Amino acid sequence: RHPRARTMLPLLLLLLPAAHGIAPLQYTPALTTNPTLEGVTTASTFVLDQPRCVFQDYGNADIWLVVALEQTKSTFNNTAKPGTNETAFQRFPDLVGAYMTLNTTLVNYPCPKPAGDITVLRVGSETSCAQDNTRPTCNGPLPGPGPYQVKFLALEGSAPVAETKWSLPIMLRTAKSPSTISTAASGHSAGMIAITTILSILLAILLAGLVAMLVFWSSDSCGGSSTFSKPESVTVRRYNTHHVYDQPAARL
Repeated sequence: RHPRARTMLPLLLLLLPAAHGIAPLQYTPALTTNPTLEGVTTASTFVLDQPRCVFQDYGNADIWLVVALEQTKSTFNNTAKPGTNETAFQRFPDLVGAYMTLNTTLVNYPCPKPAGDITVLRVGSETSCAQDNTRPTCNGPLPGPGPYQVKFLALEGSAPVAETKWSLPIMLRTAKSPSTISTAASGHSAGMIAITTILSILLAILLAGLVAMLVFWSSDSCGGSSTFSKPESVTVRRYNTHHVYDQPAARL
């Protein structure tokens, strides 16, 4: 037993760093603050800044994003294998406490970032693979409002070598329930509708009155002109007739 124990001791010491030698990185994932992006959080997605200049010492590693609910993040095991049932998106959150997605290599996280690049990750953007069990690393829509927490984990082969801190809790947007809609706001809207309706009716009445007055004035003006011209014509004819019959009498 003694010689055998001597043989096992170096082997255990060799395995110990692999089991416990995950380097903690002083980086905390966070929602992007890029002012050109809209919809940083939606009902099923959120947008993170890429971890630039964080894993530069791990050029051979695959970098994964770990997504968990705030209350289940402690159940995640860094030695869990991506692409398996224990980290599958389709089993989250009912059967697994976290899933692994958005894997890439350091070449896609260059440091420093090129000027003008939009360096973000939208978590939850893939809808086509959400129900596809053959794609356990799917970046599928998040199943609820959260809160969620995420971290980045670097694997060399299947061994974890470095990890970031967990992010602060991230809440997604939710649609308002009808019961939570303010009645004061709805009453205010109803009052505005009533006022607008009354003003519209009064304006229509005013316009109708103006049109009626214009029609009346136009008709009255035309009638007066006709009445004036007709008596003038008759008067002229009577004058001429009177003149004709009076001339002989004057001579007599």
